[in-house]
Amino acid sequence: MIAAEDAMDRDVLRGPPTRLLGPLRLGIGLLQGLALWWLHWTSDGVTGWPWAPAGFVILVLLFAFIPVLLLAGVGRMHGSTLAAWTVVAVALLALMGWHEVARQSADTLRGPPFFTTPMPLFAAAALFIAHHLVLAADMERRWIAPFPVYFDTAWKAGVQLVLSVGFTGAFWILLFLGAGLFRIIGLDFLEDLTRKSWFYVPVTTFVFATAVHLTDVRDGLIRGVRTVGLMLLSWLLLVMTVLAAGFVLALPFTGLKGLWDTGSGTSLVLAAAAALIVLINAAYQDGRPENRPPLAVRLAVQVGSLLLLPLIVIAFLGLALRIGQHGLTPDRIIALACALVGAVFAVGYAWASLRTFLRRGDWMRPVEPTTLAGAVVAFGLIVALFSPLLDPARLSVADQVARLERGAVAPEAFDYAFLRFGSRTAGQGALERLARSADPVIVRNARNMLATENTVRIVDVGSPDTLPRLEVVPAGAALPEGFLVPVPPTDDRAQCGAAPDRACVASSVDLDGDGESEVLVADASGIRLWTRGPDGRWSRRGGWYGRRCPDPAGAASDPRDALRQGQVQPLAPRWPDLQIGGTRHSVLIDAPECGVRTSPGSAD
Repeated sequence: MIAAEDAMDRDVLRGPPTRLLGPLRLGIGLLQGLALWWLHWTSDGVTGWPWAPAGFVILVLLFAFIPVLLLAGVGRMHGSTLAAWTVVAVALLALMGWHEVARQSADTLRGPPFFTTPMPLFAAAALFIAHHLVLAADMERRWIAPFPVYFDTAWKAGVQLVLSVGFTGAFWILLFLGAGLFRIIGLDFLEDLTRKSWFYVPVTTFVFATAVHLTDVRDGLIRGVRTVGLMLLSWLLLVMTVLAAGFVLALPFTGLKGLWDTGSGTSLVLAAAAALIVLINAAYQDGRPENRPPLAVRLAVQVGSLLLLPLIVIAFLGLALRIGQHGLTPDRIIALACALVGAVFAVGYAWASLRTFLRRGDWMRPVEPTTLAGAVVAFGLIVALFSPLLDPARLSVADQVARLERGAVAPEAFDYAFLRFGSRTAGQGALERLARSADPVIVRNARNMLATENTVRIVDVGSPDTLPRLEVVPAGAALPEGFLVPVPPTDDRAQCGAAPDRACVASSVDLDGDGESEVLVADASGIRLWTRGPDGRWSRRGGWYGRRCPDPAGAASDPRDALRQGQVQPLAPRWPDLQIGGTRHSVLIDAPECGVRTSPGSAD
């Protein structure tokens, strides 16, 4: 086996001459900045491009990631290999960019950048994984390189990335400091310069490329920083192992209900498993005997590897429970993919720990093939999820519509807004098909949603009903029957109390004098009116929002305080309603007469 350090040194000699590496990397950084600035400069008119918006998204991905890939490959990878890998990376990014646009509806394609946040993050992760698989194989000139080479290249790149981003951030802090110094003596040229996109975009990429080159030239410095970082992370494994062990051991006494009631239990468990995987790798390092950690850390590696298995099982149980109850959603499909990757690591690491406890073979040796297998599986799933192969929106829509058609969810309770606004073109097409259904309830709801222009609040489909948290006033009063009951997350009442700034105050009052009580619900933005229909169901009818005049003396400024203090009173309208063509219309006030003294709550 060739040592990782020897392989890296040998590879550097194969690349361009050392004197050319600096100008080459700096040129790549400058060209990247100019390309990104050009995209920024032309983004206002991009909708007029004949190949927009897909072409724009593809260019954003290419200009953002391909130069970074070249910075990471030049001087380390053979020229032919780097060229071939760059072509593959371009094709991969083009596929992901095209699919990101193709799966969106017209409602989400109104302006640049035309893509959602998760896709570029997952694209970056896929490129990082694939690049270091290719780099290590190229360094050893074999399809599968020794594990120490994978470890060395990946962790060195991670440290370089952190240092380069930090260097770039420090550069801008100093530049802003200098601009401030010049400003206090009346010179604003530097501050004005930092606000120009043609300056700050190329400068940022140029400084980042400079940092990459500087950290690569001082290879020993990077290895030293990495060694210190791995040592610190390996000792953090002790803390994480104790926490995970305590969690798993407490489950027989607490049960899983509290975990599922949080609504984010599965994601928390998967995050804990991911942290264990990273920390175990940091402690194991390249697996060579001279790099083995102290005894306490080795025990933490073995115990933590066993704890991965119950954590992943719990994650699968949570996903199975939620999917069984409420079907697939894009978030659940992505979580399922993460759980599958976690399962690869959990099984392999648990086997490595058992072999070590039984004293069979080298210490935790199966960690090495397991880590490589997990990386390959993660790369494959990312590509599949962000391409037509396993598009989460398409799979979710198919599952949700199937649940509706087989009666697993009632037509009245089905989340049509998810199809209209939360699942891109796949949901739009499904909603149009539902509008031709034989069920009149489905047809009515689907057509109403298709006619909706405003993007409504999208929630996780199938999230459990929650009991609204309302402060009822006056103290000791009760709300009408059927109002304070568990409601789905799409109901506005479910948001009351969800965050400190979402506290709600409710009061029962007969506003129209018909002998039936209505409910006023106030939050920081205004007061909403809820009425009960002939079928006994409560629905929001409208509301009074904000203040357009200065508050009268002594009037509460917060609608909730006004409701608490009894400063909400019905008033006869100053201007009558009009019947226009057989339809009743209320006046919409354009310019309130703020000089007119009214009691709080006046429509004017």
